[in-house]
Amino acid sequence: MFKRVLIANRGEIALRIIRACRELGIETVAVYSEADRASLHVAFADTSVCIGGATPSQSYLNMKNIIAAAEISDADAIHPGYGFLAENSTFAKVCRDCGFTFIGPSPEHIDLMGNKSNAKDTMKELGVPVVPGSDGPINDAKEALEIAKKIGFPVMIKASAGGGGKGMRMAHNEITFLKNFETAKMEAKNAFGNDEVYIEKLIEDPRHIEIQVFGDGNGRGIHFFERECSIQRRHQKLLEEAPSVALDDATRKKMGEISANAIAKLGYKNAGTIEYLLDKHGNFYFMEMNTRIQVEHPVTEMITGIDLVKLQLIVAATGQLPIAQEDIKINGHAIEFRVNAEDPVSFVPSPGLIKAYYVPGGVGVRIDSAAYQDYYILPYYDSMIAKMIVHGNDRNEAIARGKRCLYEFIVEGIKTTIPLHLKILDNHNFVNGKFATDFLDKHFK
Repeated sequence: MFKRVLIANRGEIALRIIRACRELGIETVAVYSEADRASLHVAFADTSVCIGGATPSQSYLNMKNIIAAAEISDADAIHPGYGFLAENSTFAKVCRDCGFTFIGPSPEHIDLMGNKSNAKDTMKELGVPVVPGSDGPINDAKEALEIAKKIGFPVMIKASAGGGGKGMRMAHNEITFLKNFETAKMEAKNAFGNDEVYIEKLIEDPRHIEIQVFGDGNGRGIHFFERECSIQRRHQKLLEEAPSVALDDATRKKMGEISANAIAKLGYKNAGTIEYLLDKHGNFYFMEMNTRIQVEHPVTEMITGIDLVKLQLIVAATGQLPIAQEDIKINGHAIEFRVNAEDPVSFVPSPGLIKAYYVPGGVGVRIDSAAYQDYYILPYYDSMIAKMIVHGNDRNEAIARGKRCLYEFIVEGIKTTIPLHLKILDNHNFVNGKFATDFLDKHFK
């Protein structure tokens, strides 16, 4: 096992990794920006190193400074968390070249899955169902239009290097297609420095279902069942739950087995998430793969009882998966609520001083947060204050527990998404499990 792990991140995920390391007897090194000196991950790590100014480019995206911090602190591994450099293949390669174990997949697998078009082609070869679409990127508008007509409208135009909804446009006919094709290319270029786009059939009323997977890098893969991530705003997840009410046992088994087999054949190592679109007929299609631990990993931990961050550390250190597929069972139901420092209607960020802070507790309640009273929510980083995860014997109990905890959760001084979460739990369509990725647009405009 590692002696000392540097955590190349901040906030609640840095604190989450520190906790897993401490339970495994691993020392931790926190890195922090000048603006994050008073952060909890700095206080709870065994040692800490300042890596630059407040903006991400000066600090948490500064590879040179992070590697220097790992060298002077005598770390032997680096955990990237999520966001920042977590899916940067160059960073993973630099870590490897400098003698540090990167706690994640290989740079080659990050590269492969980071390009959406290549990822789709690879998954298709591995037997994973994919959405009908173009064979790779399309640069010519006329050629793209012919492909769209062949697939059949409506279609989606997507950035090959995309994510977070950027470089993504919908087209219902030829006229809107030509206009949105150029818009998508422009957005892709501005957001990712790459204007390549590809075309996919639009799955109407889709649900966003993802499968948590792990590989040992030597031909073995396992899955931890699914998470339902359909409650989103602007293509960003807001509420996640597990298991999904949309899957029957046969579909759940099929999705899990296909995903685990793909990981095994790929020779993939460490944690990953394969994301799918599920149509109203129960068909599922590969959308993308995230090559890191996910924000919403706690819902999977709550229903399986398995610490996924500890497992990341163990797999990275030993190259072995210490559990078998048959050891992983679903127990009850879990829901995660992202409490963001945002206006609950417009989603405009609401940075500022937290004047009062009280988190709920009790049976089946977990709070992952690095906030506290008098903590200042900074404008430079992601707006998430906390993740509140509840567990119940069934979905109804989890919803009731979530509602109770949201009423108890106090954050004063800034706006948060707590009121929106309460409205979601009161919506009969959500309670009855009848929703898709357009749920917020449809019911909370």
